[in-house]
Order: sequence, then structure tokens, then C-alpha cells
Amino acid sequence: MIENDNKQDELVDLSDALKDSNKEIEIQNKQQQSAQIFFPGTPKIIQWTIKYSGGLIKNEKQAQYVLLGFIAVIIIVSLFLVFSGEDKETEATPDPTIYR
Repeated sequence: MIENDNKQDELVDLSDALKDSNKEIEIQNKQQQSAQIFFPGTPKIIQWTIKYSGGLIKNEKQAQYVLLGFIAVIIIVSLFLVFSGEDKETEATPDPTIYR
């Protein structure tokens, strides 16, 4: 019976099975990434947005909306930072009546 178990272990070798399936998945991902075709005249920033979105952005119109939203957020944050600062000039000048 022990000899029979050893023969079964030798016949079934699944050590490389996972490696092969991972290679197939990587090849499929590379083929999908290279399958992106852009119209002539598509700006590079839109191509970059679609490429690095991880599949969330599927076409140029979505990329335009995402970039427009990003720009709007940047403008709002910068306006908030500019106008929320305190007037530090009045705090920094000493009161002349104290030193008389």
C-alpha cells in the first residue's frame, strides 16, 4: 500500500500549475492594455488618464469629465487657502502706546 501511495505522488505534480495560470493572466492583461486605440488628435493627458485609471475610465468623454472635476477641486482648494489666511500684518506690528 505504501508503494501505491508513492506512485500516485509521482504521477501528480501540480507544483507548476499556479505559475502557468499566472503567466496566462499576465499575458491577457498586457493584450488588453495594448488593445487601447485612440482617435488621431487625442490629447496625451486624456490617453494617460484612461491608461492609468485601472479600467475605471473607459472612453475619452469620461476622461474629460474626470479631468474637469479634478481641475475644479484644485481651484476650490486654492481659493480656500488664499482667502482663509488671517491678516498677519496687523498682529505683527507692535502697539506704539505701550512703549510711551
